[in-house]
Amino acid sequence: MEQTRDTALLNALMDASVDAIVVADAGGRILRINRAAEALFRHPDGSLTGLPLDILMPRDMAERHQGFVRTYLETGVSNIIGIGRDLIGQRADGTTFPLHVSIGEAKLDQETIFVGIMHDQSRRRAAEEALNRSQRMDAIGRMTGGVAHDFNNLLTIIVGNLELLEMGETTPREDALITDALSAAQMGADLTSRLLLFARKGELKPVSLDLDDTIEDTLRLLRRTLSANCDVEHRTHGTPWKVKLDPVQLQTAIINLALNAQDAMPDGGRLRLEVENIEVDDDYVAQDTGILPGRYVRLSVSDTGKGMTADQRLRALEPFFTTKPPGKGTGLGLSMVYGYVRQSGGHLTLYSEVGKGTAVSMYFPRDHGSVALTAPVATPSKPFGNGRLVLVVEDDPLVRRLTLDRIAALGFEVTGAETADEAWAVLSGRTDIALVFSDLVMPGDMTGEDLARRIVADRPGLPVLLTSGFSGGMANLEGIDGHPPLLRKPYRQADLARAMRDILKTAP
Repeated sequence: MEQTRDTALLNALMDASVDAIVVADAGGRILRINRAAEALFRHPDGSLTGLPLDILMPRDMAERHQGFVRTYLETGVSNIIGIGRDLIGQRADGTTFPLHVSIGEAKLDQETIFVGIMHDQSRRRAAEEALNRSQRMDAIGRMTGGVAHDFNNLLTIIVGNLELLEMGETTPREDALITDALSAAQMGADLTSRLLLFARKGELKPVSLDLDDTIEDTLRLLRRTLSANCDVEHRTHGTPWKVKLDPVQLQTAIINLALNAQDAMPDGGRLRLEVENIEVDDDYVAQDTGILPGRYVRLSVSDTGKGMTADQRLRALEPFFTTKPPGKGTGLGLSMVYGYVRQSGGHLTLYSEVGKGTAVSMYFPRDHGSVALTAPVATPSKPFGNGRLVLVVEDDPLVRRLTLDRIAALGFEVTGAETADEAWAVLSGRTDIALVFSDLVMPGDMTGEDLARRIVADRPGLPVLLTSGFSGGMANLEGIDGHPPLLRKPYRQADLARAMRDILKTAP
């Protein structure tokens, strides 16, 4: 009776823990595992007990694990017990994720057992990476601001002396030399003004304005500049809120982005400017760290050009970095836009795929006038999945892990695939998938668009929800029967829940 009571108490303690707990013997066999661990590794309840512990590890770690255990049992030298370590875990669907493991040792009936307590590090790693990027840009901004300030002092001396020379008796040749030198000094002053704007030290003159009006004024200028094979679109969703911005600098930012887009489409393409209201809540922030909760107006400039590689995306906002040939660009256009948006209290995101195009989105705070800005209260989305299985197709591992977690929080079972080709292989082998949620642009032979077409043709009735950092019009979704809905990245948890509810309601 006492033993039964102790066992029940142990089970209660383990299942009450929010941390994942796994108990294994010296041979690497799982003796006991709590519900948090089963949820973390996405295995059905009770299915792991008795299985090898290395089922929770990637193959390279699994092959070495028992060797580590034997070495410890023979020598007593430990590199992890009582210390803890960051490792990589593997879920039931084959996806991996970072975790921190703390391991303890105990004796049970003269047998050695090990107890592991694990924490998922995915969100912390994503937040650290976003913070590192932000700190790096801030450091570059401070350095750039200092250089621009000192350079301006030098230009002041140069211009002053040139003007003094100009006031004296000079020959026509000397006048021409002075004029050329003053012109070059003015170009240098323009350069430093853009550097100061990146460093968020430029002078802004914000006024309350309507983004649509500014865009139309800018497009009137651009249409005389852009090539004839560049198709320009301006779309607005709903009635945009007012924003308080410097209209001249905003216009300059739009022109910079539009000209960058044209350069990325030498054979022509589509340039789209979109405006919509966005409410940012905590769920949104979890996906896009760095933007504060509140109400924003989002202005997106998208193209169907060459796109950027992952390395180019990481450096795209740095001053003097350019993907253009030598002599074709200063590398200050996008960095100036970034500095202007940040100085205006906004946020900038960049989404790009090689061969598909680029989308730059600027989030500007809504102008509430004298009314204090308060963050919207997020309404939690209640679980409604009822254990139905969702296949998530996303090539970015961080985004895939986050998406799996978000959909699981809605009460669904989830499984993931890195490419559309891998997703089709999964679909070919099972019939219990209730919904496919796929990114639009991915590496491999098939894109998300291709996957949607194949599902409509070969698996009619299986709902497909697509997502992308691009807008819906950048893909040819109209050519797919049923027109799969597109959820624009980044999206809120409430937007995800609403889209999934809507598509599942119409499913057979």
